[in-house]
Amino acid sequence: MPRAKSNKSAHVDSLKNSFDHYIRYSLSRDKPQERDLYQALALSVREQLMDKWRDTRIRNNQFSTRKVAYLSLEFLMGRALGNAILNLNLKPEVEQTLLNYSAELEQIAEQEQDAGLGNGGLGRLAACFLDSCACLDMPVLGYGIRYEYGMFTQQFCEGHQIEQPDRWLRDGNPWEIKVPHHNQLVRFGGRTDTYTDEQGRLHHQWLDSEEVLAVAFDLPIPGYQNGRINTLRLWKAEATDEFDLSQFNQGGYSEAVAAKNQAEQITMVLYPNDSSENGKELRLRQQYFLSSASLQDMLASFVSSHGADFDAFAANHVIQLNDTHPSVSVAEMMRLLMDVYEQGWDEAWAITHRVMAYTNHTLLPEALECWPVELFERLLPRVLEIIYEINARFLEQVAHHWPGDGSKLAELSIISDGPHKQVRMAHLAIVGSFSVNGVAKLHTELLTNGLFKTFYELWPQRFNNKTNGVTPRRWLANANPRLAKLLTERMGEGWITDLSQLNAISAYTSDSDFCHHWREIKHSNKKAVARLVEARCGVEFDPSMMFDVQVKRIHEYKRQLLNILHVIHLYRRITQGDTQGITPRCVLIGGKAAPGYTMAKLILKLANNVAYMVNSDPRVRPWLRMAVLPDYNVSAMEVICPGTDLSEQISTAGKEASGTGNMKFMMNGALTIGTLDGANIEILDAVGEENFFLFGLNAHQVHQTRTNYHPHHYVERSDNLRQVLSLLESGHFSLLEPGLFQPILDALLSPTDPWMTVADFDAYLCAQEQVDHAYANQDHWTRMSIRNTAASGRFSSDVTISNYRDEIWHCADATGSSTSSTSNSHKEQVNDKG
Repeated sequence: MPRAKSNKSAHVDSLKNSFDHYIRYSLSRDKPQERDLYQALALSVREQLMDKWRDTRIRNNQFSTRKVAYLSLEFLMGRALGNAILNLNLKPEVEQTLLNYSAELEQIAEQEQDAGLGNGGLGRLAACFLDSCACLDMPVLGYGIRYEYGMFTQQFCEGHQIEQPDRWLRDGNPWEIKVPHHNQLVRFGGRTDTYTDEQGRLHHQWLDSEEVLAVAFDLPIPGYQNGRINTLRLWKAEATDEFDLSQFNQGGYSEAVAAKNQAEQITMVLYPNDSSENGKELRLRQQYFLSSASLQDMLASFVSSHGADFDAFAANHVIQLNDTHPSVSVAEMMRLLMDVYEQGWDEAWAITHRVMAYTNHTLLPEALECWPVELFERLLPRVLEIIYEINARFLEQVAHHWPGDGSKLAELSIISDGPHKQVRMAHLAIVGSFSVNGVAKLHTELLTNGLFKTFYELWPQRFNNKTNGVTPRRWLANANPRLAKLLTERMGEGWITDLSQLNAISAYTSDSDFCHHWREIKHSNKKAVARLVEARCGVEFDPSMMFDVQVKRIHEYKRQLLNILHVIHLYRRITQGDTQGITPRCVLIGGKAAPGYTMAKLILKLANNVAYMVNSDPRVRPWLRMAVLPDYNVSAMEVICPGTDLSEQISTAGKEASGTGNMKFMMNGALTIGTLDGANIEILDAVGEENFFLFGLNAHQVHQTRTNYHPHHYVERSDNLRQVLSLLESGHFSLLEPGLFQPILDALLSPTDPWMTVADFDAYLCAQEQVDHAYANQDHWTRMSIRNTAASGRFSSDVTISNYRDEIWHCADATGSSTSSTSNSHKEQVNDKG
């Protein structure tokens, strides 16, 4: 009698059989190419999680646990294959299966397109949060938009950013499953009316509206080897009818498909340029489309299980609004409860206010979205009526709290005063939520002491801090497998789900063998970065040189310009033969500038021009090289992060809410040069000043200096700054385009420059000289690097999500057990009616 196969070998056979089946029958390939192998592998791995996904849904319904809906206009997921293989523990089986096709996993994984569902830190944070929710076995459902095109694919032409469509869905997405039974209708335009029923109750109607179909697609979010598969539900906009056939037959071809095209525009592209009225309208359509479809889905699911009795809804649900983008959900929830489910205002508000929680991600007032009332009235007339009513009732509370103080009414009103009234979406989110959180200690302090100070005075109990984090599965275990293997050999695998265990490696800083392996791993990772840079930029990076990296969205407050000025300073010194104390370094800058952001694009052009001059001078190459990476994305970061020596986190203090790139670099052993801004402060606290290169004004000093800021005084006192600006002004970096960079010079020297780049320049140079000195002693640098990784435990998104769970969401765990603080918080929510 043949011996039964072990579970392991059966698992291998199952994956192999699925893979062979997809190659032969779904793809019908005799000689599959790499793209075919990727498709078959993705479908085979997805098949491995289907039963667990189904079991998760059943388990979610077995217990009366409080379910979380995470609404975000961005989810920057990155590639799914490697993450799924890691979390399902399938790597040996996958590698064995691919051997039959003479293919390697790393090579096949490169075939996957990055999902174009996000832009930067906000979307990547949402992706990390979903990973942690699944790993912590929490019933969390993400809601987002299935964009046909990502923000854009970035190319450089003579140093200028060129935007090309990012059609990431061109070859389909093997990870998504269409779920038409969750489709919803979303309404725009039209008019409102009222009528009184036979019982004398007033009803509101939204009439003559345009309907758009929200089509649901689900993506699996696997937890780390725990059997839980959560869901990210994405909405695609489609017309309710394909087109007007009779009009088409009469020759009106364009008119016949106009409605279809207008509907599909809503989810066509991530973040349309909102510098025009059409762009603004499309952005608002996207935000309402996401909010309405998601809330309808939640309510329909609840009613299917509980009927139209909403007494238990707030106890069973919480909705986290990721920034102001989905804040129209406050008014939309009221509309659905009152107009569709016939709840009274007080009943609807009690539910709405108890389920909404708002995360703020910005300290820039211009980034807090405001929409013209006229646009709102034309696009969402019924929703605007509800916002006006919310505002009227809220201002009555303000009047009671500050009698006779008209300035407080004007400051806090959801509708701004003046000839061009606007809806302040952040105000709507604060008024309608039981929790408002910042994303770093400093950020929350600046919110409560500045941007939202008066709201805090009114409702101090609503405000709290939840410092951001990043998932160690993707950003260490998957992105840096060599380091992960070393950590596991010394400590076991527990650190993957409990990053605080990395504290133990601090003891290895005196272990010469461990330090040697650490340096070897970093050098190997730097070789991978060098290959990426050469392939994308045509620039040779030498792994023996320091790798100095700043990769993030291009924005003036993030101060890529300060980095570029330092490169010019080094370039000038080297060309003059002054190399004493300079450590050879390769500088890498990457990131996209928003299509309508002229200054950010000019900064990118300057970076490219400086890089050209640096790399083309044989005197400079042994000491300094520079590259500007085109089309920076999650997959590029997974290569760059493990191979970085120095992480540039140099934003103007008080401007960066948190930052998460700083955490990814720290987790992988990079040292940080940074200001006291965002989560830098907490990183500094965790790792100690001796393992961090600190410089610049703090947020309080920035505020004090702004009232009497004279950049020319800093120029007069600094020979280095004066010579750098002189070289820039001379046209040396724009020989064929005289005066090209004058707007940058004007901004730097303007007394109204909010970023105060000039004020921090000398301090930045001093910190960079400390970097040079530290890197020259490789043994010392390695110990500093190890200490950074060891101290990164508190910046795991598992820690952040645990705090959301225990202090805001009050979810039960997978067995239905409540968190200890649930009952007290629930009482607070009931009593705090807003």
